[in-house]
Amino acid sequence: MRHSELSESSEPSEPSALIEPAQALAIDASVVQQAVLWMARLWSDSVSEADRAGCARWRAQQPAHEQAWQRLQLMEEKFAAVPDPAARAALRSLPRKPATGRRKALRVLGLGIAVGGAWRLASQSEPWQQATADYRSARGEIRRIELADGSVVMLNTGSAIDVVFSGGERRIVLKAGEIMVITAPDKAAVHRPFVVYSGQGAVRALGTEFVVRQLDGRTSVAVLHGAVEIRPQRGAGAVTRLDAGGRTDFSSTQVEPPQPAGDNSGAWSRGVLVAEQMRLDDLLAELGRYRAGILRCDPAVAALKVSGVYSLRDTERALHSLTVGLPLQLSYRTRYWVSVAPRRGA
Repeated sequence: MRHSELSESSEPSEPSALIEPAQALAIDASVVQQAVLWMARLWSDSVSEADRAGCARWRAQQPAHEQAWQRLQLMEEKFAAVPDPAARAALRSLPRKPATGRRKALRVLGLGIAVGGAWRLASQSEPWQQATADYRSARGEIRRIELADGSVVMLNTGSAIDVVFSGGERRIVLKAGEIMVITAPDKAAVHRPFVVYSGQGAVRALGTEFVVRQLDGRTSVAVLHGAVEIRPQRGAGAVTRLDAGGRTDFSSTQVEPPQPAGDNSGAWSRGVLVAEQMRLDDLLAELGRYRAGILRCDPAVAALKVSGVYSLRDTERALHSLTVGLPLQLSYRTRYWVSVAPRRGA
């Protein structure tokens, strides 16, 4: 939560010059953006060996990639001691002792400013959102957080949130991934609504246990107990109530008709995926969120319907269980590249 500013004594003196303008122009802006994104990913607290290997492959693809990377590394050495004024302004909005990942991410932000604004694009990426969040979970991690009011937030794999409690509202900003919220009664003298904000709008709790997932261009909500009110960003003030047992998706302008939530809506909080006549490619896409690398589904078996309970904490066991009783086989190109295909001779 953000309650205070960094003291002025924590700010080093002004930099002289981080990079010559001619040097910045020598590398294509899109390559600089990619380098900034890779640096943000590697400086995240949730970095994996697969991330490091992917960065190494990217650097080796083209000389310009390595040139951009080396230039950022050189600039980082200077920037580590002398942050840009814009970076200092960002630092003032953070707690006195920000997380290591956030400090690192802000240094990447300063580097992006120095090379001509690439940080604006980088700051919208999921690695950046996670690195600068108040709370985040690594890939494959399911994390429980108890808030100051007694409410509980469960972070699903690869998720990130900001928490802002004020005199008028208890606010969660979902920056990436998926959360389960179990609200507690507000003990403040004046009632403060509990609201989750996503990229498409706001979900207000009405004495509730509910799940919110940030998807590409839309938000998914499922209510396990109680009810919520959904208000799209540009919905002309329209509010939609969603009761227990229902789920829906909403965009920035409208809310889709509600559907039954199903058993799988909150099952991830217990470390399992519940599938009932689920397409194999959809099931593998879900399992892929909990493991590093590529999990590929052969188109020949993509539409195969699968039912069962699968472990999210041990995705290898879940994959091997698919080959029991189903005409499937696993093919490993590397540890991080697995394909599910029809069993030979089946």
